[in-house]
Amino acid sequence: MADTPRSLRHRPHEDLQALLTGTLFVALGVVLFGHTGLLTGGTAGIAFLLHYATGWNFGLVFFLINLPFYGLAYKRMGRPFTLKTFAAVALMAGISNLLPLVITLGPIHPLFAAIAGGLLMGTGMLILFRHQASLGGFNVLVLYLQERFGWRAGLIQMALDCCIVILAFALTDGWHIALSVLGAVVMNQTIAVNHRKGRYVAI
Repeated sequence: MADTPRSLRHRPHEDLQALLTGTLFVALGVVLFGHTGLLTGGTAGIAFLLHYATGWNFGLVFFLINLPFYGLAYKRMGRPFTLKTFAAVALMAGISNLLPLVITLGPIHPLFAAIAGGLLMGTGMLILFRHQASLGGFNVLVLYLQERFGWRAGLIQMALDCCIVILAFALTDGWHIALSVLGAVVMNQTIAVNHRKGRYVAI
């Protein structure tokens, strides 16, 4: 990272724009999933499960679940990554609560929600990854594993996400589970295809 030319480094205003754009994309995907009763993986998936089971506020639950992961983020990924990840999680929690107040959605086919929501979330997380940020939780873990061992972040995330979605059998039907798995695959394939170590050189 120290050898990266200064001209390739992201500037603070570029990081800010990426945080806002990335979290907005992910939040839009979350709204599509929530509107059609789908789930996703990671800490967002856990937040969905708790939201569906208890009615607790999704954004607040998502923010709280991520708190234990900041220690790993700071230890393994450094202070800038941790601070940007904290900001991204806070923005995601806030935007996901704000969007239902400013947009109104009609009927949406769950298949479309799975594909479009997966693409939006995958693209949003890709933007965050390329600016040395994440949405906490499993994102921190898979990015660490990619940096440490060279394992593909998208493939690791996909495996973890599919495991969490399977747990949702206790709350929903097989059709929505299948579409949730499809959404997780679409999201993580978007990351796997576009995010490989050494391919994107700006930091």
